[in-house]
Amino acid sequence: MTPEEFIRDVAVGRLGAVHICEGKNFRFGAGRSGDSDYLLTEGGKFGITAHIASAVYVDGEQVSSTAIREKLASGNVEALSAWFADNLEIAVLARESDASRAQARQIVKSFFDTYTPRSFDITHTAGRANMKYALGNLKAGGETFVVTIFMSCKDNTYKIQQLKIERL
Repeated sequence: MTPEEFIRDVAVGRLGAVHICEGKNFRFGAGRSGDSDYLLTEGGKFGITAHIASAVYVDGEQVSSTAIREKLASGNVEALSAWFADNLEIAVLARESDASRAQARQIVKSFFDTYTPRSFDITHTAGRANMKYALGNLKAGGETFVVTIFMSCKDNTYKIQQLKIERL
């Protein structure tokens, strides 16, 4: 799929995007041939505008799907929780709650203490203006779990607003 086809068929056609907010390293289309500059210059042809967000760093590390994947795969709750919003929705094995960052950190730590993470693979990502969404499979404790992550951007900083872990 060419970058043009991706914008036309996926971003506008399937997702109904009118504005896209992505990072400078965003790539799309066959062979990752489309980039943020292409999105800025060509998106208007399809009725969408784009904003390229500056890189966001937490404790010197750039926030990215790769970094989140690494934190989940290793069970590094402290590093992952640095990206939690001050208050977030968290659901682990059907137990849902609104939690502070500290409470959410403890909930995820308890899960990882019971189900030791082995790997995490992101299977789907999507985003619109000021929000990003990812689905992935977490292998932990001999089981596979589906993880849903929703991040939103406020004051040019993405934070995890919702985290859900459920059995596959």
